[in-house]
Amino acid sequence: MAKVLISGGTGSIGLLMADFLHKQGHEVGLLSRSKNPNSKFETYLWDPNENMLDPNALKSCEYIIHLAGAGIADKAWTTERKKEIIESRVRSTDLLHSKVIELKPPLKAFVSASAVGYYGQLTSDKIFKEKNKAANDFLGKTCFLWEQAAERFEDLGIRTVRLRIGIVLLKDGGALEKMAKPVQMGFGAILGSGKQYIPWIHVKDLISLFSKAISDTRMSGAYNATAPSFVTNAEFTRTLGKVLGKPVWLPNAPGFVLKMILGERASLVLKGSRVSSEKVVASGFEFEFENLDSALEDLLGS
Repeated sequence: MAKVLISGGTGSIGLLMADFLHKQGHEVGLLSRSKNPNSKFETYLWDPNENMLDPNALKSCEYIIHLAGAGIADKAWTTERKKEIIESRVRSTDLLHSKVIELKPPLKAFVSASAVGYYGQLTSDKIFKEKNKAANDFLGKTCFLWEQAAERFEDLGIRTVRLRIGIVLLKDGGALEKMAKPVQMGFGAILGSGKQYIPWIHVKDLISLFSKAISDTRMSGAYNATAPSFVTNAEFTRTLGKVLGKPVWLPNAPGFVLKMILGERASLVLKGSRVSSEKVVASGFEFEFENLDSALEDLLGS
């Protein structure tokens, strides 16, 4: 099998992906700012801010999975934080691009994460598809610049895939843990109007989709990495309560309160539109978890 290099590979999703690819027989390498002596995967040092990358990382490398980027929801969106969010994605992609030109590894494909934020943070009747343009808000601009940097690999004749990822559901960490905690404690509530959609995907399906993007030479360009079923915040919260065996009885959490607490980041939970997965399905990909009930049962069910 092939050597696969994963940036952002020491995060929750990256480590699960590394395990999956290793079990498939791939040689997996991780890019990190620091060495973990207990890691079972070869770790190569890099620092996009210093334009530094261990050249051994790209030796014999056939595929790059690019996940690196500062967390969108981790900190308040100050001017400096917004700059960090964008630059962490663009600079890291630019560094990989320049090193591929310099070191000339036998690279067959560059598979980059992106996000459904490409279409903007809004609630509408529209179902967004890959052909739709990037929004003009912060997340739309961030994803556009992120993908624009990734597209430069196409100019090198390297097959490039950009996966616009929805909310990733995994058992430990991430958005689901934060959403499930108040419900588990008996204080679950629908957020705002509850009519905003939550484009989501089970982590197992996301990892399988990245794996397909590596192996399927027909895949190229942008794909929405979201489950086929559309659910609103209200539907998501009630399903979460059902799976956890906890009633969702509190009044809706007012939007203005969430804006006071989260500031501009409140748009992440108060807004959301439907995102089509038709192109992914047309590529031959089969979701293991098409509906929310089965996904939450797998992750949280007794």
